[in-house]
Amino acid sequence: MKGIQYIMDDKGDRTAVVIDLKKYGDIWEDFYDGIIASERKDEPRESLETVKEKLIQKGKLRG
Repeated sequence: MKGIQYIMDDKGDRTAVVIDLKKYGDIWEDFYDGIIASERKDEPRESLETVKEKLIQKGKLRG
């Protein structure tokens, strides 16, 4: 596939991939966002209202 290269180990197993970001940058961003979301799935959650209140208190959002 053009724009995709696999890095292989001595056994011929694929261990990494090189992606042409000019061609597949949008798809990479979606993939990366999915990885980040998966890593953060067990982090504590805050409601939108709580986040807004904190930002207002810090002067980063108008109330």
